[in-house]
Amino acid sequence: MTRARAARRLATAAAYGGGGLGLLGGSLYAVMKTQAAWARRQIGNATEAPPVADGTYGPDLPGEPLSLLVLGDSAAAGYGMQEPLDTPPAMLASGLSHIAGRPVRVFSAARVGGQSADLQGQVDKGLEHRPDVAVLVVGVNDVTHTVRPTESVRLLEAAVRRLRDANVEVVVGTCPDMGTIGPVAQPLRELARRWSRRLAAAQTIAAVEAGARSVSLGSLLGPSFALAPGELFGPDRFHPSVAGYASMVTALLPSVAAAAGVWDDDDFTEHGGFHSTGDRASEAGGLVLPVSFAAAEAAALDGTEVSAARVGGRDRGPRGRWAELQHRVRRPVPQVADPDHVG
Repeated sequence: MTRARAARRLATAAAYGGGGLGLLGGSLYAVMKTQAAWARRQIGNATEAPPVADGTYGPDLPGEPLSLLVLGDSAAAGYGMQEPLDTPPAMLASGLSHIAGRPVRVFSAARVGGQSADLQGQVDKGLEHRPDVAVLVVGVNDVTHTVRPTESVRLLEAAVRRLRDANVEVVVGTCPDMGTIGPVAQPLRELARRWSRRLAAAQTIAAVEAGARSVSLGSLLGPSFALAPGELFGPDRFHPSVAGYASMVTALLPSVAAAAGVWDDDDFTEHGGFHSTGDRASEAGGLVLPVSFAAAEAAALDGTEVSAARVGGRDRGPRGRWAELQHRVRRPVPQVADPDHVG
């Protein structure tokens, strides 16, 4: 079975309530369940709440503040950080403020240990802040707790649809490749890699079908982390360091800015090896594929954005919804010069 077909079947099973166990194999699920419990004991439980980064960034800039909402798990919240400015919500807000040239007000409902099942409660809290854009990063804890992938995808799609129904633009950071986590031994490591990549592809399909953009976060725990684990992982060898969080935010930020309408594709879009021809090119020039194929490509190449597209005036072709793959030029995450500017 091709990666695209497997991802499509997983997303379809989620949409129609299928169990989806056969999509990963009963033996895979059984081994994952046993060894995931062992890995959780090795890693330990993340319980300490990260510092609160809620507030307005760039308050001296002109214009009405953009409202940014952050949802998801410990990677979204910034577990392990001691300073608010080192967390992803602060980095995203300060970076978006720098790009937009206007203030950004951020609220984070992300929680340590968060799973897809927690998203509805987080959305409840987040919508109270009337966000313009929401960033959602979830999936790792679903894998380590062996939540059935179809259930993870179904819950993610439901959260995205609620946000889109409230006119909130959404960027989903998909489940990272978990094959390089130090405390996870073989064969769990390879099983976790397969599980997380397939989940990431299915998350992409569900997110795009629900009206969001997705960004592949393979770089969060992927090859770059394997090459520099001491720099990009924190002390528990599971959660990122501040440099690791900055790497994640750098991948997400261009898509967040595009969703907010403050990104100039003419100035900042590169195709990163994607070649578009004829009627398979979008107006922005990215490669357009059926969404299942786009999801499979993105899961294997970190930092790839996937969003809905139209070909010949139609949003669907013989193999489903059209989707566009893009690599947006990454910009360094700016540092807030004065912490008093957060408030």
